[in-house]
Amino acid sequence: MRTSDNVPGGPSRAVVLGGGMAGLLAAAVLVRHADEVVVVDRDRMPVGPLPRKGLPQARHAHLLMSGGARAVESLLPGTLDGWVSAGARRTVLPTGLVALGPGGWFPRWPGTQYMLACTRDLLDLVVRERVRALPGVVLREGTEAVALLGDARRVAGVRVRDAGTGAAEELAADLVVDASGRGSQAARRLTELGLPVVHEETVDSGVVYATRIFRAPPESERFPVISVQPDPRGRGPGQGAVLVPVEGGRWLVTTSGTRGAEPSGEAAEFEPFIRALRHPLIADLLACAEPLTDVALTRSTVNRRRFFERLPAPPEGFVAMGDALATFNPVYGQGLSVAAQSAVVLREVLGRRGVRSPGLGPYVQRRIARAASGPWDLATGEDINYPGAIGAPPPAATRLLRGYVQRLMRTATGDPVVLRALMDVMTLSAPMTGLLRPSVALCVARGPGRAARGGPPITAAELALCGLPPR
Repeated sequence: MRTSDNVPGGPSRAVVLGGGMAGLLAAAVLVRHADEVVVVDRDRMPVGPLPRKGLPQARHAHLLMSGGARAVESLLPGTLDGWVSAGARRTVLPTGLVALGPGGWFPRWPGTQYMLACTRDLLDLVVRERVRALPGVVLREGTEAVALLGDARRVAGVRVRDAGTGAAEELAADLVVDASGRGSQAARRLTELGLPVVHEETVDSGVVYATRIFRAPPESERFPVISVQPDPRGRGPGQGAVLVPVEGGRWLVTTSGTRGAEPSGEAAEFEPFIRALRHPLIADLLACAEPLTDVALTRSTVNRRRFFERLPAPPEGFVAMGDALATFNPVYGQGLSVAAQSAVVLREVLGRRGVRSPGLGPYVQRRIARAASGPWDLATGEDINYPGAIGAPPPAATRLLRGYVQRLMRTATGDPVVLRALMDVMTLSAPMTGLLRPSVALCVARGPGRAARGGPPITAAELALCGLPPR
């Protein structure tokens, strides 16, 4: 065993557990404040935009919203152009979105928000290449973190093990950032150092995801994202689907269903499931698309929140972020953006305090926890309402707000002020309080002001690409 020691006053080091989006963005911040940043991941990273074993959920639709994309761009300038150059599409919202929400079809009016439409593998690749090129960043692939070093007062580093040879090593660190994802062992490892059990909350709607990739029809490069969302106001399970045009002239289609109405992993059942949704538009479009893959199925989609900031005496030298802190049902498209905005919080704090500053870890943890709170309330406040959902009922204030949000969603189908506010919040470009502004609340009180659109706002030219008649 070899020990790498940090000498007080000597070179500083940060260790990041996890080489996914959250860990890479944390490393991009930390390298500006530490002499060395070591990113530890048990996977061997692929050369191109390819899947890896430690990120099985990457097979499904991942939409990076504008709030998150702007955060990444501020951390790694030029990344947005890098994504677009590699094949990602910058889709303006709601112009490039054909969406059936709980209250009806949203109009495709001009907007200022957007989403990045591409595969998760491409999103990660572009960021990984940029972070690896930063002087001072070391990516330790094929390396597993097995324990935290230190005691209940301070985390002083990480014990790691080579996944191939089994050789162990201790990495001393001024700061350890756990961004190791849904399977993070941070809470257990802190108790091994003598800390109390970290409080954890889960809300599980039982949602299952199934994804298949298709070859898109010719000349469909500017095709909109199509979304048929579940309606949580109904008494039955929630089912939905999204069609995302991704790089390489392909369509990535992800379906979802909550407990009692889950999609299947069988290819023969994929299209019938989509056709039975609230509207068959996506199924009609797939009639002209060639399947390129089998169906990928994922059942691990529980919302999970670990409250590290509530420890009576949080340790120095440690921060959890990304899915290690809060994991969201992917249907809301928030996880990547929350991770990016958490990295911005880390940058803001380190801009005022050094990496060895007393109290840094607990302070950063509290700030990052606040950044995750709004998206957590939004996701769990909806998921808990589906039949068979497991979790604590939401607070009374959240239940009252739900009725308002349901009316807001209906009003957004006909009111541009409300739709703009909704897009700002859903893309994490504005806080939840934006939905309560007086100008928005007044419009919600009046209602949509017109009959809901009867059919999807898809153009005749877009339908013609798939050989379908106008609607």
